[in-house]
Amino acid sequence: MSACKVDWVHTLDQALTLTALQHEADGTVRWQGHTHPGYANMVGPYGGVTAAQMLQAAWLHPQRLGEPVSLTVNFCAAVADGAFTIVAQPVVTNRSTQHWMLRMEQDGKVVTTATAVTALRRDTWADDETKMPVVPAPEQVPMPRMLLDRPFLSRYEWRVMQGSPLTELGTTSDTSLTRLWVRDIPPRPMDFAGLAAMADMFFPRVYSRRALMVPTGTVSITVYFHASGEQLQQHGMGYVLGQVQGQGFRHGFFDHVAQLWSQSGSLLATTHQIVYYKE
Repeated sequence: MSACKVDWVHTLDQALTLTALQHEADGTVRWQGHTHPGYANMVGPYGGVTAAQMLQAAWLHPQRLGEPVSLTVNFCAAVADGAFTIVAQPVVTNRSTQHWMLRMEQDGKVVTTATAVTALRRDTWADDETKMPVVPAPEQVPMPRMLLDRPFLSRYEWRVMQGSPLTELGTTSDTSLTRLWVRDIPPRPMDFAGLAAMADMFFPRVYSRRALMVPTGTVSITVYFHASGEQLQQHGMGYVLGQVQGQGFRHGFFDHVAQLWSQSGSLLATTHQIVYYKE
């Protein structure tokens, strides 16, 4: 019996498709990519998928050493729908770590910059000091009724337990703490690019604090990857528990810190971002 041919490709993997255009003598590779309508947001694409595309440019690089440890993405301008180029350069490679410079260009202009660190992971003493909170199982948390209409929202299964601006935009709060279960629609085996995309899944904390929506935009996001590739394989297509809370809101900017755990309680990643908001 012949093997079945599988033509379907997950939406995220479609968005992560990059084609090498040029290899330069210093190790720089120029990649061609394209925005995906399934991850459209208010202005341009969902920032998480842009972060995942930047990481993918390093992940696919023929000179990559090890696995991602950190990724910082700076959103310099709105990414327009259409083609883009990502320039990926490993600027320093040591025995255990490799440091990357990345930038996304459209029409000759830089719209996004990033730095990343990849490394060879070794077995050492390990512990998660930040413990996963006790929460109901994903199956016990109902799906919310979405008040916001954005294409990227339908790319994820949201099960919100606390602090949902998806359903409670009319109520002010003295805390921006949100806890939710999330996974891709349809479920997709977890990898570093998928984890980078999920790290930006949290709605602006200013929405959770106030009774109105104001214009917002992520300025910079950093993701720290605590899980190894082997741990992500073990996680498979399970849910991710996300917890996020803002820290300071003033002068048009706020930040938040967040944690992402596997269903088994392993800390997969932590993230910190600074966000612009306008009155």
